[in-house]
Amino acid sequence: MRELGCYIAGHWVTPVMETVKLAVTNPATEQTVAKVSMAGIDDAEAAVQAAALALDSWSQTTIEQRMSLVEHFLQQYESHYEDMAQAISTEMGSPIDSAREIQAETGVGHTRAFLESMANMVLEQRHEDNVQVVREPIGVCVLITPWNWPVNQIVCKVVPALLAGCTVVLKPSELTPLSAQLYAEFMAAAKFPAGVFNMVHGTGSVIGSYLASHPLVNMVSFTGSTRAGVAVAKAAADTVKRVTQELGGKSPNIIFADADLSAAIRHGVSECMFNTGQSCDAPTRMLVEQSVYAQAEILARLAVKAIKTGAPSQSGDHLGPLVSQQQWDKVQRLIQIGIDEGAVLLAGGTGKPDGLNIGYYAKPTLFGNVNNQMKIAQEEIFGPVLVLIPFATEEEAIAIANDTPYGLGAYLYTGDLQRGHRVARQLKAGTVHINGATLAYTTPFGGYKQSGNGREYGAYGIHDFQEIKAISGYYTD
Repeated sequence: MRELGCYIAGHWVTPVMETVKLAVTNPATEQTVAKVSMAGIDDAEAAVQAAALALDSWSQTTIEQRMSLVEHFLQQYESHYEDMAQAISTEMGSPIDSAREIQAETGVGHTRAFLESMANMVLEQRHEDNVQVVREPIGVCVLITPWNWPVNQIVCKVVPALLAGCTVVLKPSELTPLSAQLYAEFMAAAKFPAGVFNMVHGTGSVIGSYLASHPLVNMVSFTGSTRAGVAVAKAAADTVKRVTQELGGKSPNIIFADADLSAAIRHGVSECMFNTGQSCDAPTRMLVEQSVYAQAEILARLAVKAIKTGAPSQSGDHLGPLVSQQQWDKVQRLIQIGIDEGAVLLAGGTGKPDGLNIGYYAKPTLFGNVNNQMKIAQEEIFGPVLVLIPFATEEEAIAIANDTPYGLGAYLYTGDLQRGHRVARQLKAGTVHINGATLAYTTPFGGYKQSGNGREYGAYGIHDFQEIKAISGYYTD
């Protein structure tokens, strides 16, 4: 049992309102594993002031100095890699193999990619005869991160901001503070100057909006639900600061009749259910060409029924629990709505899997004969739920795929690569995966429409934390 505090101006501190403590629950056991001393307005103010005070000196450091400190951080991370994997598995229910091989690994992979991108970045460039264009740090940045990919999203905000020369205040999700606490410990051990990196635990409703509206804050980078992202943007609007957002998704997965149907269905089901369906770009709407729809239904049902659910502490390829009681309740409500809407329940359903009465476990669920107007086809469920939607033509598939307020990810399978290229360019999404292809750590990641704005990963992520300045009269020749 640990009691977690805040890291402000180079010191671990107890929040001013120490009496407010939040229990951290292991979603597999429903047992309390830690307590968080929640920050209040005074603590948020202290963190912003510390970041503002450190900005002038940190922004004037060289690229080499910043990269050296980030490399020291990476050494700390790699030295305590297993601790990070265990923390993620404990706090959010990620099966331990996945926590080790994917969740914790993103911290290493993204940090290395950012270092490589920074080393190759051109920060000053001659433009026209007498103009110099320079990239400069935007300033004090507030970074608000989610629980579903806790370290991935922390790394994808903190590291590029620091490499760009910004100072930061991190507010991680209150549901996953164990990994955030370790991350802050690694930053402290790397000996960043006081105030360059600060972390406060707290709720969005109490300190998130305060941080977003603070006049000394120059930028807010937020990842979470679209509803919360709108609230953050409104809080930031009065001070006209930059806001980048990575929000919700309801990603389509178009499977054409000429695809390798068995492989496409199997991979599509796996991608949807991975992380217990708690990924913003999960392909949760499987659009299948009508001529092979009946066969696809059988294949998808077999694939979903083959998915195992079990304890995160156990090694193996299985799903863990949802992150919280609140999330479990939401998923159950939407599964019931799907049944009430008349969708055909092909696998799963409401309630917990057999033998898993303790923990926030949900049944991997499949709905067939869904139309895109149903709530389960429009609302982000954020659980292990997949819907099948038939289509007749390529044009109809594109129309259904784009008929959503979201635009984060899109997937398609076809034996005709020219068709793949043609369809991909018409899908309104920030990333499109053709025939199961994956992203690299340097690939830009972000969304269209209500899935957000801005891009993360690699050089694209660093650019979001930079201002561009044009200096005319720079040259006299």
